[in-house]
Amino acid sequence: MSLVRRCSRTACGRPAVATLTYVYADSTAVLGPLATYAEPHCYDLCAEHSERLTAPRGWDVVRLADAGAPSRPSGDDLEALANAVREAARPHERIERSNGSQGGNPGGTNPSATPGQANGPTRRGHLRVLRSPES
Repeated sequence: MSLVRRCSRTACGRPAVATLTYVYADSTAVLGPLATYAEPHCYDLCAEHSERLTAPRGWDVVRLADAGAPSRPSGDDLEALANAVREAARPHERIERSNGSQGGNPGGTNPSATPGQANGPTRRGHLRVLRSPES
């Protein structure tokens, strides 16, 4: 049977998700992931109380991210993904090459093309365009 630690705030019975520690010498409150073990000078907080945490005037609050928790993508991440999908969906101009037109590459094939793909690079950056068998 697993014992669930509860929020340290008075009259709050919600499960704890974060641990608050005060560094008095630096006037800093450190809020991080739930500690493995309950410590006597640390406070376990539920999600609501950890989000609303404020420190005394003149103190700093340091919020440490939980490395084990899945992070939510930022707006920049989503925009970069959308731009990459748009770029991959655009039809690329294929350059027709004739035999011997590429100096040291007899046969006129593109050495960077993946097997089964003829002329023209389809790899751009870290994304690769996969053509359907019908095209």
